[in-house]
Amino acid sequence: METSASLLRVLDQLAHLLDDAADTSPTATTPCTEYDFQTLRGHVVGWLTAFTDGYAADDHTCSDPAAVTVEGSGADQVRRNAARLTELLPAALANPLKIGDAGMPGDMAASMILWEYQVHGWDLAQAAGLPWSPDEDGLEASLAFAPNMLTPDFQGEGKSFGPAVAVPADAPAMDRLAGLSGRKV
Repeated sequence: METSASLLRVLDQLAHLLDDAADTSPTATTPCTEYDFQTLRGHVVGWLTAFTDGYAADDHTCSDPAAVTVEGSGADQVRRNAARLTELLPAALANPLKIGDAGMPGDMAASMILWEYQVHGWDLAQAAGLPWSPDEDGLEASLAFAPNMLTPDFQGEGKSFGPAVAVPADAPAMDRLAGLSGRKV
């Protein structure tokens, strides 16, 4: 249940970040080199909706994230999804979550979502020049989880995640997670 609590805290922070970043240029560059600010915000809101819909669906299948249009800053959509997840997660973690043709255990998916939103929150905060500081317990959990997902199939030049960036072992947890996820800190 700790992953769920950390995820809900990160989503609360993300909603506040999106409110505070409402005046950020849509074309501002982000450390996530595939996306500018507007595109990354759409990715984050779309996938959060898809994941939430998947946890709610009888067949546990995520909806289409591309079908989601960001409303305003996207903050209210994040809040609505977080409210739904508050109700869904305790029971949903026992079920698989189907993402496209693939599926994974619900608790593993929650760990993946936590990691993704910690890192993409950091990406958005960097582009907006705003602070981002998820809780240490959640960051440490993601530092333990992420290496299992960052296989050579997904991390490297031209892949979903750039090559890991060396970060000192005593750096803050968020910096280590960003570096592990291929972000230059």
